[in-house]
Amino acid sequence: MLYRAGAIRKLGRVDHGDAFLDTDSLEKARGITIFSKQALLTAGNTAITLLDTPGHVDFSTETERTLQVLDYAVLVVSGTDGVQSHTETLWRLLRRYHVPTFVFVNKMDLPGMTREQLLSQLNHRLGEGFVDFGAEPAARNEALALCDERLMAEYLESGTLTETNLAAALARRAWFPCFWGAALRQEGIAELLEGLDRLTLAPAYLPDFAAKVYKISTDSQGSRLTHLKVTGGTLWVRMALPNGEKITQIRLYNGVKYQAVEEVPAGTIAAVTGLNQSYAGEGLGAEQER
Repeated sequence: MLYRAGAIRKLGRVDHGDAFLDTDSLEKARGITIFSKQALLTAGNTAITLLDTPGHVDFSTETERTLQVLDYAVLVVSGTDGVQSHTETLWRLLRRYHVPTFVFVNKMDLPGMTREQLLSQLNHRLGEGFVDFGAEPAARNEALALCDERLMAEYLESGTLTETNLAAALARRAWFPCFWGAALRQEGIAELLEGLDRLTLAPAYLPDFAAKVYKISTDSQGSRLTHLKVTGGTLWVRMALPNGEKITQIRLYNGVKYQAVEEVPAGTIAAVTGLNQSYAGEGLGAEQER
């Protein structure tokens, strides 16, 4: 996704130890993602903050913390393995936190199940609402109309479905678009990015300052970092919190590099310094009252 969007110039692979976001020595040694990382890209007219999370069952706690601050998720399913038990675990978490979800079925260039078989398995194992977004428009619209009463009413009245209503239905988790491809061959990635641009809606945020902490880490110099999403108002440097602590720096990470800024609006994912009492899952400001 990052390469296709032009955010990076070189493709990497976690199992080769040169992935853009899997930079920790443990990740390189094991060839898997262990820690959630942040990257920035643009799909069409949509600016996206990508939070890459572990897919391995041993690190599901790291993933669950991150899910709590997502506007949308992309669930990657192996085309050769299909729905696994850990896929079901991730799906339950996405449902619990009510995260609208896109599905990308990877490794479709390798021998395995057909699209029809995989789509049937998704609907059988995870619940209904999975729709092949690459299908012919007529077949796709019929499948979409069966997912939601409002979509059905529009389809019966006009014989078609508008992207605005599709995006609204996706946001309320009435349906889940399925894209197909092979990441190593860059197949299907452009279609996924186009879907993320066309089918997502900007969330509504609180008017007063609010933030949700999802992770605590340290940088290479040992500074304590509080990773959070601003869910209302504005966050600025030297802002004082009720416990007396102050934000001393705001960092916008893109891989291992970051840009220090003075303030950020609602919707921003950032890491801040100066907080020594913060913890994952904590609500700040108006978020405490939710």
